[in-house]
Amino acid sequence: MPHAPEPRPEGLDALDEAILRALSVDARSSYADIGAVVSLSAPAVKRRVDRLRARGVVRGFTVRLDPAALGWTTEAFIELFCHGSTSPATMQAAVETYPEVVAASTVTGDVDLMIQVRARDMRHLERVVERLAAEPFVARTRSTVVLSALVRRTDVPPTRAD
Repeated sequence: MPHAPEPRPEGLDALDEAILRALSVDARSSYADIGAVVSLSAPAVKRRVDRLRARGVVRGFTVRLDPAALGWTTEAFIELFCHGSTSPATMQAAVETYPEVVAASTVTGDVDLMIQVRARDMRHLERVVERLAAEPFVARTRSTVVLSALVRRTDVPPTRAD
């Protein structure tokens, strides 16, 4: 049974979404190149991108690096179980100091904090886990090493599945 398309976020139309898709593929694309894909002139694309930036939909333009090419070949998810009721601000302040931390989120369930880390090798990962476990608010940790990264997406999927 077909499902109804999801509503668009307020103020985004199909052209905005097409522009976001094009930017997510290659943020270095010229406005003319994007315009050719979405059937708009370069100035019209620029105006829309400027509006998307002003609204905070587009927060910036960046480069996506290959961690393995930079020597960061080991990846893991580390679950932190905290003593008592540790605040998210305390957890954030601690994990932000680790360059190996790619992402950290408070989560539901028994785990208090889920951390994605990258390390050079297993020995490096072990040292990161030991340092995290030594944080004063951490009761224990549980780690899961990634064998194969099968799907990786940007922050927000640029399209909806209809």
